[in-house]
Amino acid sequence: MSTEPDHKVQAELRENFGKGFARRLRAAGQIPAVIYGHGTDPIHVALPGHQVSLLVRRANALLEVVIDGKDHLTLVKDVQRDPVQQIIEHIDLLVVRKGEKIHVDVPITVVGETFPGTIANLDAVSIALEVEATHIPEHIEVDVEGLEEGAHITAADLTLPKGAALIAEPDTLIVAVSVPAATLAAEDEIAEADAEVAAEQSEASEDAE
Repeated sequence: MSTEPDHKVQAELRENFGKGFARRLRAAGQIPAVIYGHGTDPIHVALPGHQVSLLVRRANALLEVVIDGKDHLTLVKDVQRDPVQQIIEHIDLLVVRKGEKIHVDVPITVVGETFPGTIANLDAVSIALEVEATHIPEHIEVDVEGLEEGAHITAADLTLPKGAALIAEPDTLIVAVSVPAATLAAEDEIAEADAEVAAEQSEASEDAE
């Protein structure tokens, strides 16, 4: 991932704090945020709400925040939302530098179809990696094409992009392939029905003798 033009965000410094001021900012279409990291004092800013709301849909979004003409390369570390309305209430931004290695949780995406009659159970929705700040993968793909019941994929099996290193334990389970419980129950019912039919046929045969 790189800082493309649409990742450049014009921000305004803010000196007023508190829930009331934050509500007024959001009503005006802005989002309160704080920029911190690399031993610098926290910078409190107001971000353009619509643009930033679209950008932070992506995990580990990288924003180039411009304050009074000065650029600050930042990583979205936390997005606080209203639990009911899901409106963004506040954003934490971590200062990063080009070439710097950082730790992030990257989403896992499953591709492909397992063997007919089985399903892929995603045990981990993300994986902890060390990557360059300006080259964070959007996701890591896990291919389950043709895998049969009992197959499993661990963190050690993942194909990582160049420059990325695994932080999670290598034996961390990512995907396990199994037969759905409903299918197993149906198979048991069929087996029980077959056994009952066989028993009835056996009894009928004995009576005929």
